[in-house]
Amino acid sequence: MTGREEPPEGPPDNPGGEDEYRSLVFDESFVRAARLQEFSAQERMGGHARAVRSLPGRGSRRHRPRAGIALVVLIALAFAAAVYLGFRNPYPTPVARRAEPLRTTVIPLAPEGRVPGGTAESLLDDGPAAAHATGASGINLPSVRRTKNFSDSQVTMALTTVKDYLVNSSLDPDVITGGVVRPVGRLLDPDQTAQFDRSMESPAADGEHSATGWLVRFDPAEVELADPDIRAHGTLTYAEAGSDTLEVVSDHTFTYALRPAVPGPHRADGASLFTVRRVLHFLLDREDIRLHRLEVRSAYVQAGPQSCSTVTTGALRPLLAGRQADTRGPAGTDPYAKGVPTAALCGTLGITSPTPGPPPRSPDASRSPRSRP
Repeated sequence: MTGREEPPEGPPDNPGGEDEYRSLVFDESFVRAARLQEFSAQERMGGHARAVRSLPGRGSRRHRPRAGIALVVLIALAFAAAVYLGFRNPYPTPVARRAEPLRTTVIPLAPEGRVPGGTAESLLDDGPAAAHATGASGINLPSVRRTKNFSDSQVTMALTTVKDYLVNSSLDPDVITGGVVRPVGRLLDPDQTAQFDRSMESPAADGEHSATGWLVRFDPAEVELADPDIRAHGTLTYAEAGSDTLEVVSDHTFTYALRPAVPGPHRADGASLFTVRRVLHFLLDREDIRLHRLEVRSAYVQAGPQSCSTVTTGALRPLLAGRQADTRGPAGTDPYAKGVPTAALCGTLGITSPTPGPPPRSPDASRSPRSRP
């Protein structure tokens, strides 16, 4: 058997063979540093599209913890900045204002003689309220101009809410003689709801729980409307009571044609007039304006003809055609009684002018807001 033959071109320059690839030997450190690795024979049978896989370099592993630490530091700095700016907010959250209880004063006006009667139409058309408008058209909004802290639209919305309250509490037949109270109560600030409900359910002459301070109400068992057309006349004024509050004052006179609530036909000339003057102070903050509600701060009411001895906390007690006031004076006042001090007041009904004069100051009003053009 012969040995290996030399190739035709002659013996190689480096017959040793191994020295030819000595510079290409892959030691262990070179293999570990490789970025590419060939798949094994079994892995190549799995149908891989590529023959090699990429390995993460040591440099990327070295820099990854540093990047994570930097990210955590940035998040911590952003959070700290947000907390700092929150405490340094130049626009502080406004403190919520709670509505105060309504203070009421209801004064019966006694006639000097017998109450004149007649037909409802003649009494309204020829009487002291002849020049007054009918119903809600008698409650007119003033010219609106923005204030320092409230826009034109906010002022208009506040005045509209007050007008709705006046219409519901003074002109709605269901409220006046039907005992319905929801149209009035739903316009109140929630802080006054409990006081309103108690005034309707258990009226008291304590200056805070008189139903007739919130609304105009007659006893349907005694009187009824002789004419649905109620005359109204008065003014609305407004001014800022603070940077976040509007104060609105209403001064209106309402004239009702009433007759006895008896079964069967009524006498055509058995009607008589009953007059209620209401001076109400309202407060509305921004939340009230947005939610179409209000706070009634005070109510000053004059109503007649009534007897001075009449209790008017639950309902007004009109003297109808042909009747006259009793000779008794107003109910006595006990200065030793505890609780909210009250005073029995009464006036004399004297018709001098169909136009109401300047509004009286309510008992707890320290100032009257300026009229706005």
